[in-house]
Amino acid sequence: MNHSRATLFRNQENHSGGVTFVLLGFSEYPKTQLPLFLVFLFIYTVTVLGNLGMIVIIKMNPKLHTPMYFFLSHLSFVDFCYSTVVTPKLLENLVVEDRTISFTGCIMQFFLACIFVVTETFMLAAMAYDRFVAVCNPLLYTVVMSQKICSLLVGASYSWSIVCSLIFTCFLLTLSFCGTNFINNFVCEHAALVAVSCSDPYISQQIILVSATFNELSSLIIVLTSYVFIFITVMKMPSTGGRRKAFSTCASHLTAITIFHGTILFLYCVPNSKSSWLMVKVASIFYTVVIPMLNPLIYSLRNKDVKETVKKLIAARLFFNKM
Repeated sequence: MNHSRATLFRNQENHSGGVTFVLLGFSEYPKTQLPLFLVFLFIYTVTVLGNLGMIVIIKMNPKLHTPMYFFLSHLSFVDFCYSTVVTPKLLENLVVEDRTISFTGCIMQFFLACIFVVTETFMLAAMAYDRFVAVCNPLLYTVVMSQKICSLLVGASYSWSIVCSLIFTCFLLTLSFCGTNFINNFVCEHAALVAVSCSDPYISQQIILVSATFNELSSLIIVLTSYVFIFITVMKMPSTGGRRKAFSTCASHLTAITIFHGTILFLYCVPNSKSSWLMVKVASIFYTVVIPMLNPLIYSLRNKDVKETVKKLIAARLFFNKM
């Protein structure tokens, strides 16, 4: 009872006490503000066009109405949303002097970013399972990866991410924040928020550590197990042509997984000290801003059907322009 009263008091203090956050971002490098703005604007434009374009292409081409592209369309949606939660505020802070964000705005950014990063983690795991079934059990592929199963896997990814995000946010809200808080990052992420808290963040830190470790390990186990079986199956194939085709179907997904999980594991390994904050910011930029741009490029550049659909769209547009 006393704990719940204390929590209520802290929440009232946070909301009524005029708590604001200042996202420092890259403000310690004033000469790089404009170049960074132009670079991130370009990246965000490519991200929006690439991911929304990928969704449209998948909807338009009947050849792409398969489980793999069903997952990819949701991955593109998640990447678009994730980038949109983070990048516009980053761009704004690079061109204005006032880098403040309200308490509610900061918590909402944290909540939504958690949803999309956890969803992406398990969406990539679901795609690994899809490739495992396609390579190791091709005759059962249409039965095992039915529309119902695919929808269930996608729905489970979204549902679990919302549950995780609610838990993280609820425990974050038990902390006290006083007055103006300077966040040494460009985004409202957990480590930076607890660093400016007025109260003991131990429980909140442990909750997010356990949950994040569980999410990372469980998804990696699914991915690694799937690819171990894929590798064994491919190596048993008699023809080199068959092996090449099997590996090529997995290459794009394996590239996306390596970049995504590699960046997250790198952030796990970086020590939480003042000297490592720049490294943390750069790595955070990579997985919040750059990866959402890379995914549609990785999948489109290696896919014949996607490239053909893009060519048809460009040809159709040129034809209508001539008319």
